[in-house]
Amino acid sequence: MSAQRMTLELRGRSAGARFGRQFRLAAGLIVLAIPLSGCGTGSLWDKFLAKDDTFVDEPADKLYNEGLFLMNQKQDPKAASKKFEEVDRQHPYSDWARKSLLMSAYAFYNAGDYDSCIGAATRYVTLHPGSPDAAYAQYLIAASHYDQIPDISRDQGRTEKAIAALEEVIRKYPTSEYAVSAKAKLEGARDQLAGKEMDVGRYYMEKRDYTAAINRFKTVVTRYQTTRHVEEALARLTEAYMAIGIVGEAQTAAAVLGHNFPDSPWYKDAYNLVKSGGVEPSENTGSYISKAFKKLGLG
Repeated sequence: MSAQRMTLELRGRSAGARFGRQFRLAAGLIVLAIPLSGCGTGSLWDKFLAKDDTFVDEPADKLYNEGLFLMNQKQDPKAASKKFEEVDRQHPYSDWARKSLLMSAYAFYNAGDYDSCIGAATRYVTLHPGSPDAAYAQYLIAASHYDQIPDISRDQGRTEKAIAALEEVIRKYPTSEYAVSAKAKLEGARDQLAGKEMDVGRYYMEKRDYTAAINRFKTVVTRYQTTRHVEEALARLTEAYMAIGIVGEAQTAAAVLGHNFPDSPWYKDAYNLVKSGGVEPSENTGSYISKAFKKLGLG
């Protein structure tokens, strides 16, 4: 055998060996794939050629109506929100996406997922500020904060956020139907903050830290005059001022209380307190107490 022929034969054997190894590797992969495909209903080749329906876009109106069905008929807001989100994912620039974004916020609200509701509603207001439904989206933001207002014994940061959001509804959409509801909720939120101030003020009164107590009751009188706590705040101011000998302010607090709430049991207590000090309720119109009520037309 010639050297050239021997070289060619050796090359052929090497190539054949490589081909054999590649063939065995491919065959092994196919063998490994066959058990995996056996879990399904078709062959591996059929599955490879078949269209994966998981990623097929569904009509926007179909997804939207399925969301409505889950919301209204099945009473399943969490599942409904997923359908509405899917509309936005599959058809992001459609009118259905705009409607679904709002319905998604509403579904989150009904599910008690307030943070997700705030996120979806905020996105709606940002993307569609001129929409007729923007007022409702803004209201959902405010309502989500409002529904999370904590007990007065806890931090009232969420209450502050609720007030800001409710005021935004009233400011931006004063003639909308949601402004009326926002005003009612706003009074409730303000009453909560006033209650917190009263709770802390009473604590300082028990400690006989009258100056600190006065600062709390003063906040109620100057900022929350329309809440149910203002009568007690005026009576407590009367008590605290009498305790530290600032009789003039005590007289004013009692007089303003009697003028605005003559039938209040708190006025009877304040009246008897100043009388026990040898004076009568008498309003000093220069006092911050008097000015606070005159500013609202209550004085």
